[in-house]
Amino acid sequence: MLRVAGLTRRFGDQLALDDVTFDVVPGRMTGFVGANGAGKTTAMRIILGVLAATAGEVRWNDAPLTQEVRRDFGYMPEERGLYPKMKIRDQLVFFGRLHGMSADRAEERTDKLLERLGLAERATDALETLSLGNQQRVQIAAALVHEPIALVLDEPFSGLDPLAVDTMVDLLREEVTPEVPVLFSSHQLDLVERLCDDLIVLSRGKVVAAGPVADLAAGAGTTYRLVVDGDAGWLRDIPGIQVRDVAGGTALFDVETDGVGQQILQQAITRGPVLEFGPERVALSDIFREATR
Repeated sequence: MLRVAGLTRRFGDQLALDDVTFDVVPGRMTGFVGANGAGKTTAMRIILGVLAATAGEVRWNDAPLTQEVRRDFGYMPEERGLYPKMKIRDQLVFFGRLHGMSADRAEERTDKLLERLGLAERATDALETLSLGNQQRVQIAAALVHEPIALVLDEPFSGLDPLAVDTMVDLLREEVTPEVPVLFSSHQLDLVERLCDDLIVLSRGKVVAAGPVADLAAGAGTTYRLVVDGDAGWLRDIPGIQVRDVAGGTALFDVETDGVGQQILQQAITRGPVLEFGPERVALSDIFREATR
């Protein structure tokens, strides 16, 4: 398991990270979200040893994370770091060799990834001849080529079209074995919601929410959706609920105490046909807004 414990980082008088602590669990994808300047990239760079922490530490399997162990991590930086004039296949093999792979294994792994990403026919082309989206695919291949023991991905889906996103998502799911923890940041909350098992929300350098997405959603309260054959405006007069919206026969409301939702359903039935009733799924954007308020 990858553990970040009490990370603090200062840049002069600016406090970029303030006692940041969280776990990235093997076999699970952990989404790392926050507004611009929240400290996500700084934390990722400290995990990878690119920056030093002012205080705190990063641990791997209950031991301090060393450079030797970091060598087996996969990292996709926000600022892409490939060689534009180098052939695609040659540089992926090169990166595999840098991570200690044999030439044969690096070549085998490279060919598999290029085929999986739909780039096999471009293997001998220079990177700069590819579209930005395809360059992004090569960048993720560079992070995966050496079969990393952990993955740290900074904005991996930035600039990708929907088909490319689907390909990348499928590939990541294939690569996440029960032993591999994955931490990735993204401003695309719909993708984080689609992919992640766990969530860390950072705001102004502090962790303001962390845990399994289902638990965070449960902690956000329960919103119900009611659709009746008629006007649902009567809900506004019911104590114990907070009405979010009413439009004709459709209403969204939050319950303040257990059991109130079922009481509302019983009242609705006495008034006429109920077309729909049930808890509304809490969106990740709502969790994010609530945590960073």
